[in-house]
Amino acid sequence: LHTRTRLRLGGRVSRRSRPIRPPEEPAEDGMVASALQQARRVLARDIPVLVEGETGTGKEYFARRLHEGGPHAAGEFVAVNCAALPESLIESELFGYAPGAFTGARREGHPGKLAEADGGTLFLDEIGDMPLALQSRLLRVLQERQIVPVGGSRPLRVEFTLISATHRDLRQLVAAGEFRSDLYYRLNGLRVALPPLRERSDLRALVQKLLHASEPGAEIDDDALSLLLEHPWPGNCRQLEFVLRTALALREGDGPLQAHHLPDDFRAELSAASSAGGLQAAKDNMIREAVEAHGGNVAAAARALGINRSTIYRRLRE
Repeated sequence: LHTRTRLRLGGRVSRRSRPIRPPEEPAEDGMVASALQQARRVLARDIPVLVEGETGTGKEYFARRLHEGGPHAAGEFVAVNCAALPESLIESELFGYAPGAFTGARREGHPGKLAEADGGTLFLDEIGDMPLALQSRLLRVLQERQIVPVGGSRPLRVEFTLISATHRDLRQLVAAGEFRSDLYYRLNGLRVALPPLRERSDLRALVQKLLHASEPGAEIDDDALSLLLEHPWPGNCRQLEFVLRTALALREGDGPLQAHHLPDDFRAELSAASSAGGLQAAKDNMIREAVEAHGGNVAAAARALGINRSTIYRRLRE
């Protein structure tokens, strides 16, 4: 049964720093490189991009790459994690506030992240966690390109490249009434699904890059590399980065990383995944043999195995 990859088109909670070298480097993976190229084309025409992917797949780094090659590259890259902002603060953080707008406000007021992104790129991470009440205000900003700070009355004109990201399925949130459909369609000029690390073709190259980023000249032996390539990486690039950093810290001397340097948690996770994978492979083989034994009759094979036909169809598709 084959693994399917996919590309669908369609602390602090805010950071304004210059990009540091991130743990994710997507350049060698064909799907990600293609997505990067297509996203740059639509951003050049002021069409927003929505990036989807599991936690740790490098959504913010992908957005930074888009900013660096985008129409507002000379401006700031302003990242806001909507999931990390308390609901009581998200409005003032995004839209800013006028002097004396509320008790405890700065005397000089606060511009807000939307104003800080003017002339640059606004990256709204985990947009699916934005409260409904704020979604309507954001939609109005995107429609009118104006913001009104909390406690203010004069609108301010803003222009920025918009990139959003989420690990959730916004279409399901729309269907459940938890996300505005009009905002979803406004954000979803181009939808890009970043593949998880286990589906990327450049894992070997990523290991080398992350290794050298942590310690220039560091090497890894074949056995340790094989274990890294076999791992399912539920935490994706972020997990890979920390596994390598921990292994380097546990290594004694300057020799190459070896299998016994890899953290115990990593090896336990790999062992569990291998056992589960072997069991599933055996089940899949049994399903194939049953279907063949019944001349391709899925219903008969399902009865013989005591499982639903839908289970057989699903396993044969994957």
